[in-house]
Amino acid sequence: MKKQSGLTVATATKRPAAQHKPIVTLSLTVQWGEELQQLVPRPISHGQLRRWVACTLQDGPALRGAAGASFTLRFVGQTEGRSLNRDFRHKDYATNVLTFPHAPSDVPWPAEIPRPVGADIVICWPVVLEEAKAQQKNWVHHVAHLVIHGCLHGQGYDHETEEEAAHMESLETRLLKRFRIADP
Repeated sequence: MKKQSGLTVATATKRPAAQHKPIVTLSLTVQWGEELQQLVPRPISHGQLRRWVACTLQDGPALRGAAGASFTLRFVGQTEGRSLNRDFRHKDYATNVLTFPHAPSDVPWPAEIPRPVGADIVICWPVVLEEAKAQQKNWVHHVAHLVIHGCLHGQGYDHETEEEAAHMESLETRLLKRFRIADP
């Protein structure tokens, strides 16, 4: 753990347990924003977050030829979540998850160079807890769903069309089932 301008950063690059072994090397950084510094100990371990991310890296067209995958999970409070959503999506409210893929699928990419796999994923902690309570969901399960959802976006999956949404949702359901988490 190291402290950088008001936030705690944990970085690791080891491989996860064999049952969720990714086909690429995973680099994962976990950050807790300034508004969440009082959450000590952290509500979800780095190891658990790593297992959720790793389970998304077992197959898929984005992974073929990729040297590795790099994800940052940043948990933020209401203020930072709202600011990021306003600045990047032009929506003036905090949303549950924002994903910033390292190589968005709508950006042209040379065929001979593997597209980078990964994303910066921002999860707004207060919004997630409010949603879980309102939807009568286990909050840990809800966080798992959003982490997996963001990681799939970081691999080029999307839900802009009904067909894309159905495919992405079926992947999420299958991956969550590995952790005994019900269909979200």
